[in-house]
Parts: sequence; C-alpha cells; structure tokens
Amino acid sequence: MSPRSLVAGLTCALALSFVAASPAAAEEPSGPRQVKGTVDDGATAWVADVPADWNGTVLLYSHGYRPSFFPIPHTAENAPDDATRQALLDRGYALVGSSYERSGWTLDTAAEDQLQTLDAFRAAVGEPSRVLAVGTSMGGLVTGQLAELPGTPLDGALPTCGLMHGGVDLLNYQLDGAHAIAQLLVPQGTEVRLADYEGDLAAVRAAASTLTDAVRAAQDDPEGRARIALAAALYHLPRWAQGQAEPDPRDYEAQVDAQAAQFSFALGFTYPARVDIESTVGGNPSWNAGVDYRALLKQADERAQVEALYRAAGLDLDADLDRLTETASVTPDEDALQTAYATSELTGDLQVPVLSLHTTHDVLAPVQVEEEYAETVRRAGANGLLRQAFVHRLSHCQFTPAELVAAVEALDERVATGRWGSAANPRQLDAAAEELGLGASEILPNYRPAEWLGDRGGELGGPRF
Repeated sequence: MSPRSLVAGLTCALALSFVAASPAAAEEPSGPRQVKGTVDDGATAWVADVPADWNGTVLLYSHGYRPSFFPIPHTAENAPDDATRQALLDRGYALVGSSYERSGWTLDTAAEDQLQTLDAFRAAVGEPSRVLAVGTSMGGLVTGQLAELPGTPLDGALPTCGLMHGGVDLLNYQLDGAHAIAQLLVPQGTEVRLADYEGDLAAVRAAASTLTDAVRAAQDDPEGRARIALAAALYHLPRWAQGQAEPDPRDYEAQVDAQAAQFSFALGFTYPARVDIESTVGGNPSWNAGVDYRALLKQADERAQVEALYRAAGLDLDADLDRLTETASVTPDEDALQTAYATSELTGDLQVPVLSLHTTHDVLAPVQVEEEYAETVRRAGANGLLRQAFVHRLSHCQFTPAELVAAVEALDERVATGRWGSAANPRQLDAAAEELGLGASEILPNYRPAEWLGDRGGELGGPRF
C-alpha cells in the first residue's frame, strides 16, 4: 500500500479497528497513568504514558527495525529509552506508540498502525492539542511517511537516525559494497549470491559469512586493505570504530582498520535483513546492472583515502572500478521494485515541519542518507519545512536524553510559533540541550553530510529501473 493511499478510507478503517482500552479511561481523574490497548483486531499492541500535568502535546513514537530472525520481543514502545521517556514525561509530554502488527520490514503497514494507535489514544485519553511524531531508525522512515500524508494528523515530525533514503536505496547501497567484496576480495571461483534469496535465511547468512571471511583475510595485505577501503566507501562505513580514538583525517591506515572491524557487524546484521525486505515486497527490488562505479567513487567522501591506499599498494584503481562496472549484473524483480517504491520511499512533499537528527558516524544508517533526504525534500519544494541537526558521535541511534528532549522542544516551539526562528539552529539546539541537565550534547554547529552514493536516479550510479 502506498503511504499516500493510507489516508483513503481512513475514517472508516479507524472506526472498525480498535480499541481494547477501557472506554471509561477518558473519564478517569487526571494523574500519572499508563493506558494500554490493541488495534488491528488485536494484532497490534499500543501503550501510552500520560503525566499528571499533561501539556496537551502527545508524542507518537515509531520504534526501529526488529528482525524477524532475532528473538526480539514484539512489544509496544513509546520512547527511545527509559531515561528519555522519563525526561519527556517530566516536561509534561504524553507518549504513545505501538508494536506494529509484526516484526521485520513493516513499511507496508507501520504508518497505518501508528495512525490507528493515535486514534486509540484519543478515544482512551482525550484529544491532544498537538501531535508530534518521533521515530528511531526504521521508525524514522515511518515518521517520514506520516509527515507526507495529505491530511496528516501530525503537527510536526522528528525522525532520528532515520532510514530516510527509503527501502530501495537501502538495499542498493548494501549491494554495491557486497559486490565490491565479491569481485575484488572473495577467492576466484567462489560464487556469492548477492540478492533474490526467496526467504532463504541460511543462504543469505552464508553469503554474509563468505563476504566477512574475505574481508578478514585481506586485512594484513596492502592490496587487500586498499580494496577493503573501496568496498567500505560504497557501503558508507564510518572510518572510526568502537574501542579506538577517532582517526586523524589523513590517517588512512587507521581508517581502514576501523572499516574492516565494522564489516563483520554490518554484513552480519544488515545483509540478512534483506530477507525480511524481499519477503515483504515479494522479491528482489535492488540492482546494480548499469551502475558506473567510477562515477560513484568520484562523489565519495572516502575518495582520497581509497586513492591513497591504492597508490601505496601499487594497484590500478581504474582497473578495479572497471571490473566492478563490467561485472555488475543484478537486476530487480519489477513487481517487487514497484511495491518497494510504493511502500517504503519518501517523496519529500512535507505537510508539516520536520526536524531530523542523526549521528555523524552511523554504521547502520549512514549519515549520508540525510543528504539524500534533504535533496528529496528540496526537489519537492518543501525545504522550508525541513531542518537537520547532526551529533558528533560513533553509534546508531545513541542520542543522549538532552539531545532528544532539546530536539522535541525545538520542534514543539516551531509548531507553536509557526516559524523556525533560532530554536532549531544547531548551535542554539546544542546550547539548549546542555542547559537541560540531562547529560552531554554533541550537536555540531556546522556540518553537512557527504553525497549519498546509493541513489539510482541517474545523477550518480546508473539507470532507474
């Protein structure tokens, strides 16, 4: 279902789909309370926390990706973490969120689950004066969908560490990095299946293992290290890893050490997730046939590193890039591609103000996705509604309560006043966060993410199927 089609018949759908909370809940005396219920005929759980001094604003929280192949509890969540939950409740915000109807890649249903959850909150608690959506990782993409719906019930949206490139670009950039490893590092004669797994989790795990082993085997060899850097550039891996100091911008050897260390986790987690996405959309929606890998590297933030390591190793970079281009042969399933576009892409046509928050060194949702998101919003003519802030940190979604609360309050001020003013200015946002007494803030005053390389729109990589 297209995000835009979610609103069609919504009033009827909502009226028929819920609620398991007590009808008397709205008549209870004010006070700190938690309300629970279900929507989707019981398939989706939701939970709300309401402070005694509710300020009238409710935060609709969309949680991140829960792999169907990991034993993660299928429970409702209404905040990114306990400390942030309490800090928001202390400031008078009500919080509500759902479990979604299933685990896995739920972009086909999650936005509707959240809309039904919001309506259930209204029935059980009361009418909010404002609704702000907050989302984490995949939930950031869900939040982005909600912010684009015509007639959206939201007043503002805060996607954090969001997959704002959408599902198609997500698989395409991962395919590019995996293709580079398969062609340049995996021993000749070893076949690696890179896409179209038809639900075969064992096959995708075997591919991830083969790719990871190839990276490990290449780490002590100058030629191998240069090629690791090339694959890591295409995979948008940070050049900084846990357990090490942030490398100097010109310390290319330390940077490739960091990239090699992260490939094990990146491939072991993100590549099996391809099975969830392919299963949801009915086939493989990604491709690299026709992609010009030389054009991609020209735009990469890591280009200088890759070129320096290739020179030091005495390797011909142009020859390797030509090889990647000539051997790129994965094509998408057309029906799966159209389904993925319809259910998990953003148009940029914002209906409400959006403030996005992202860490600068994110192994799972590369910060470059925010460059792509800003470009999408700009093309739609809605850039006046978008502000972005970046936190200098190595992590995926590890924001401090100070950073998250300050971002919520800045968005709330934008909605209340009708203009951005200085509240969302990164320097002011960082200062406001520091003053909250909720921990440190590392929001950067001036930061622009590098070019996103997973775009198949024609500007960089190749044809859009």
